[in-house]
Amino acid sequence: MECEFPTVNSDDETIVKIFEDTKVIAIVGCSPNEQKDSHKVAKYLLEKGFIVIPMYPKEEEILGQKVYRDLSEIEKDVDMVVVFRKPSAVLDIVQSCIKKGGVKYLWTQIGIVNNEAAKQAQENGMTVVQNRCAMVEHKKLFERVERATEV
Repeated sequence: MECEFPTVNSDDETIVKIFEDTKVIAIVGCSPNEQKDSHKVAKYLLEKGFIVIPMYPKEEEILGQKVYRDLSEIEKDVDMVVVFRKPSAVLDIVQSCIKKGGVKYLWTQIGIVNNEAAKQAQENGMTVVQNRCAMVEHKKLFERVERATEV
């Protein structure tokens, strides 16, 4: 497997706007295993007030939320899709986002880069974040703000 450097990505200012604009997040590859990063990120985002929709090939419920197998099954509008899958799977996920419509943000976690998929997402109106952890970035950008307002 060849690793890619993300040629398509967002800066911190854009990421702040993404989180401020996002209400519903679908997490592709959300594991029921509490030790897995995808589970930890989903739990954190739920605790921060986001509506989290787990997507996983098995299970009926994760973190008290109904599990879906495909974006097309989700009745709600989805603002952001967070990906915990191999880079080779991202192109199909982007296709699903395009088919569903309304997805504004594609986010791939640390170690997941697919520039071809990212370009296609951008060409279809999505803002892309690659190779970053949604939980780490949210903590970094928003907990700093929370601490500053407490002073």
